[in-house]
Amino acid sequence: MNAFDLIILALTSTAIPFLCTTAGASTVFFFKKEIPQGVQRVFLGFAAGVMIAASVWSLLIPAIEMAKEQGGNEIIPATGGFILGAGFLWLLDVFMPHLHPGSDLPEGVKSPLRRTTLLVLAVTLHNIPEGMAVGLAASIAQYGETVVITTASAAALSIGIGLQNLPEGAAVALPLRREGVSRGKAFSLGVLSAVVEPIGAVVAVLLSGGIAAIMPWMLAFAAGAMLYVVVEELIPEAHLGEHSNIGTMGVLSGFLIMMVLDVALG
Repeated sequence: MNAFDLIILALTSTAIPFLCTTAGASTVFFFKKEIPQGVQRVFLGFAAGVMIAASVWSLLIPAIEMAKEQGGNEIIPATGGFILGAGFLWLLDVFMPHLHPGSDLPEGVKSPLRRTTLLVLAVTLHNIPEGMAVGLAASIAQYGETVVITTASAAALSIGIGLQNLPEGAAVALPLRREGVSRGKAFSLGVLSAVVEPIGAVVAVLLSGGIAAIMPWMLAFAAGAMLYVVVEELIPEAHLGEHSNIGTMGVLSGFLIMMVLDVALG
């Protein structure tokens, strides 16, 4: 396979998540006010549940099984890649300036960037590991000499990530609208936040280059990065305020839906 084929595969595999983020951002044209806090908590919890299930069934378990097929020690690539992925997102979280919706305290290094830009960067952090995961799964299904990840299971991952991108798109556009940004610009910035998904997919598949020995490491890397986002941001935000059990139900629902998708299609 050549680099061009890998790039095309990465871009097509992230089409569903990208379009779902776009659809989520379009809610800015239909809601005059912010989505109720209870609904936001459900959405955040749902996204967390999908990402937890995807990290386990679509990334970590395949990473372990691929390492076994290669005759190596399956523990080292699974744990090593996981730690590297979580560490990578931790570094981005520490150094990249961003601002979470509902907060007045920017995180990361001090920056002269406007609040609107910082809000977009916060969700952009989520989308990097998601794009990597979808691109890697598609690459292994298409070119990998293994049955660990099939075309159907790669499609299930893409659909699952797409479902949780629907509320993420809204989570970018609606707070921007509340900040006084026009509906058109808020929608555009919401779509822009999803651009890192195909970029992440391209980078991941090019780095792996179809080399079988690297694939378990890369899958575990994506899992570690995704779970960092879940534990650091999504779950805490889903449980803000009273009646946090609503966020918990969202987590459980997202987990079950992603698990069913992976088992049924995989």
